[in-house]
Amino acid sequence: MGSTGIVYRHPLAQLTLDETNEARDVIVKLHSDAVVSFRIISLQEPAKADLVPLLELEHAGKLRSDSPRPPRLAKVHYDVIGGSKKPVYCEAVVNIEACKRISHETLPDDVHACLTTHEFGVFVEVCKASELFQATMKEFDLPEGFDVVIEPWPYGGLDTTDENRRYFQGLIFAVDERTKNPDSNFYAFPLPVIPIMDWSKREIIRIDRPATGGKGDALTGKTHAKGILDHCKPAEYVPELLPGGLRKDLKELNVVQPDGPSFSVNDDNLIEWQKWRFRVTFNSREGAVLHDLHYDGRSVLYRLAISEMTVPYADPRNPYHRKQAFDFGDGGLGHCTNNLELGCDCLGVIKYFDGVVVGPDGTGVKAPNVICLHEQDNGINWKHTNWRTGRAVVSRRRELVVQFIITLANYEYVFNFKLDQAGGIMVETRATGIVSVVNIDPDKTAPWGNVVGPGALAQNHQHIFCVRIDPAIDGHANTVVQQESLPLRMNPKTNPKGNFYEVLDTRIETSAGVDAAPHNNRVFKIQNLDKKNPISGKPVGYKIVPPPTQKLLADPESTQAKRATFAQHHLWVTKYKEDELYAAGRHTLQSRQESGGVTDAVARNENTLQSDIVVWSCFGLTHNPRVEDWPVMPVEIIQLPIVPSDFFTSNPALDVPSQRNQTSRLANGDGNGANGQCCNGNTAH
Repeated sequence: MGSTGIVYRHPLAQLTLDETNEARDVIVKLHSDAVVSFRIISLQEPAKADLVPLLELEHAGKLRSDSPRPPRLAKVHYDVIGGSKKPVYCEAVVNIEACKRISHETLPDDVHACLTTHEFGVFVEVCKASELFQATMKEFDLPEGFDVVIEPWPYGGLDTTDENRRYFQGLIFAVDERTKNPDSNFYAFPLPVIPIMDWSKREIIRIDRPATGGKGDALTGKTHAKGILDHCKPAEYVPELLPGGLRKDLKELNVVQPDGPSFSVNDDNLIEWQKWRFRVTFNSREGAVLHDLHYDGRSVLYRLAISEMTVPYADPRNPYHRKQAFDFGDGGLGHCTNNLELGCDCLGVIKYFDGVVVGPDGTGVKAPNVICLHEQDNGINWKHTNWRTGRAVVSRRRELVVQFIITLANYEYVFNFKLDQAGGIMVETRATGIVSVVNIDPDKTAPWGNVVGPGALAQNHQHIFCVRIDPAIDGHANTVVQQESLPLRMNPKTNPKGNFYEVLDTRIETSAGVDAAPHNNRVFKIQNLDKKNPISGKPVGYKIVPPPTQKLLADPESTQAKRATFAQHHLWVTKYKEDELYAAGRHTLQSRQESGGVTDAVARNENTLQSDIVVWSCFGLTHNPRVEDWPVMPVEIIQLPIVPSDFFTSNPALDVPSQRNQTSRLANGDGNGANGQCCNGNTAH
């Protein structure tokens, strides 16, 4: 609060409910002669050129109430619906303080707005009322006590035969209502029916009928029996429906922090922990976003977020080529984000952050506990034993975790940003949930998937993620350097015994896409060439080790590949451009090719030497399902490390206390060991 009594919200504070509603009101007043249907209202972050000077004042302790501040802005996505005209999709920016729309864009007809849960609900109701759908379902003899479940899906990339219209498709299952449990697993009973809805007509215009055969069978045609589910079996996962119940021999394990957490949260979203200082926000496109990351007063990153994820399926039978979700771009994940529960999703002393989402009328609604903040122990951070004296000193690796989880129909994704006491950051993705299955005839197998349960074929697919890293290594002028360790032939002068290998640094001076090469130990350093480490003499920097995972497998000429060209490389380096946040472009729904994404940014062929740059790291899972993934898969984990490289003058975690944990004790109950530091006394060898 300044001397005038005005409360200033930080430019990187997400919108409040009141601000969201004010942005809504501005748009509604501008369209008083039409119906406005809202999709997303979220913070429009200030332009970097406007925000950086304020952040510099803040870090210098010179920010005052009369310091110039960027205006509070909201980005609003909405449809204007008027009479018999086709709805017009719009994106606008509203100055909340001035109650004024300051920019407006009407999107062309070939751009389709992100999906909403409201639209999904309409699709389900249209399906249920459709005579075509009802007639199709009468072809099957479902077991007594079973009912139909309709699961909406994005339509995927438009076929060349498709009109440019807004479509929805659905996967159909049956649920055994005899269990009298609403959480009974309907995915165990898939049906070979995919209804297609024309959104503007609110009509099921056709029903696709995928084949149910296997290896050696035609890719089209009906081979299933009328009793389509007779060979399917239940696959329950909720505790009360498990046939064998739960294990009885698991003892309680607690995370105890009697003195509270070591982090603090101020000014709504300013987090300080173990020399780290940053802000966190939530938005409906990216989930949790980390801003303005500093370690021990030094700038590291300007912004860090998950940019995109695509999940293409590899079943060649029609219409599964359209089974490709862009889970961030297609839907806007705001309504899919889990409301995290104390003692379940995060352990210890937890700080939760709420988000704001909107319904069709644009009214802001609190989304509680969409981000959790907590500390966790991750084993040893560093250790050394002096073999001469027997003294060991060991420091535990404590991490600060910013976590959010999304549920997208069958799948769950857990996203973690983990900061450690040595100045490192780990971006972690975990895939879990239920694999997407389709019906397969009895006693059949298929080369495009694996039978995980009777009658349930889990199709092969990929999950390809992209993390957007906006670096600020001791400032905003940075360079990416590719470093490789390469063998050298024996040479009488330079390598007489053949044991020397070369460490080759190559600067990426123009925008480019590059790949991991573990056989060359290829790593990428984001360096500030203008600032040298006083010990090594090398530029200060942070190192990225891209996971050398498989890239997108679909044929380059396929629609799947063309609309996800960001998945062509493991790492991209581009020149910073305002509002260029999304690896696959702003609009992915029903796209035929990627537009405005990272490949277009690279095509500008801009200078990236000591410039304001962005680094995009792409990695993924090629998921060829196994029976152990059924009915709910154990997590598959991928990690992207971002760690200091000649940024400090020594191990920055040397000063982390090596205190012995006093709650640890021997399993046989003979006591809890010695007191004091870990380990302060001599240990015998």
